[in-house]
Amino acid sequence: MTRLALERNQVWVYLAAIIIGLGVGSAWPGVESAFEAALWPVLIVLLFATFVQVPLLHLRDAFADYRFTTAAVIGNFVFIPMVVWGLVQFLPDDNVLRLGVLLVLLVPCTDWFISFTQLGGGDTARAIAITPLNLILQLALLPGYLWLFAGAEITGALRIGDLWHAIAIVLVPLGAAIVAEYWIEAKPARSVVRDHLAWWPIPALAVVMFLIAGAQVGAVIDAMSVLPVVVPVFIAFLVSAALLAKALAWVLRLPTPQGRTLAFSLGTRNSFVVLPLALALPFGWEITAVVIVVQSLVELFGMVIYLWWIPRRLFAEHDA
Repeated sequence: MTRLALERNQVWVYLAAIIIGLGVGSAWPGVESAFEAALWPVLIVLLFATFVQVPLLHLRDAFADYRFTTAAVIGNFVFIPMVVWGLVQFLPDDNVLRLGVLLVLLVPCTDWFISFTQLGGGDTARAIAITPLNLILQLALLPGYLWLFAGAEITGALRIGDLWHAIAIVLVPLGAAIVAEYWIEAKPARSVVRDHLAWWPIPALAVVMFLIAGAQVGAVIDAMSVLPVVVPVFIAFLVSAALLAKALAWVLRLPTPQGRTLAFSLGTRNSFVVLPLALALPFGWEITAVVIVVQSLVELFGMVIYLWWIPRRLFAEHDA
């Protein structure tokens, strides 16, 4: 199987992982503690393999095209947060649900959005160039967004003292990826290491979903009742993000391939970067992590629609 074929079929890999995890967790409830312990090192591997694919040493490349960068930054960090705030108003007054939705929808994707950009006929070079800027801005701005959009009870659950290890699980792989990028770029022959690591995120994320499903069987079952509430919100987000990309591309007169790239950037979210934060929340907030996993599945099915809608209808060649 090629990596492209694996990326095309990743949603089925994740669904299988969740179903198997639920089966294992239901049959052997005693595996919960072992699964929870295994989850953190797997997350570190997942984040490292993902961050290595981000050109962290080439931040200046994002500014080679100011119009596209302006569209991506304004779209992801000004208009999308406004869309998210509006969508959250349709959720029930449930802090656990609201936090999960806020965490996952406020951070733009830095990994598979590049693959979908390529599959959807977008400008892959611009997608790669914008990823380090998106990553840095989301890590810097997420606390501010949560402070603005979440109530005091929600922000009270995010105490730094409880979350420091989750924050470290994001920052340590990020630092290691920067060191690895210096090492890889020192000799062109070492680029094969990055190519090999590019295979890791999908199976690693499948293992993460398997472990979460097995360790949080009760939370997953409880979350079934909220699916009719959160899934429409996630679908509405995907539609809103694509239409927003169309509007921004029209205003800034972006070429059609860049408009497609913008749509995939606004429509995809960085679910597993915020997953450690959700998993580190205190007892009673377990559904927050499940909401994030549900969003990633809805998004992947949504990308199947995007791959038809974006290049054939919303940003067709005759729009160029």
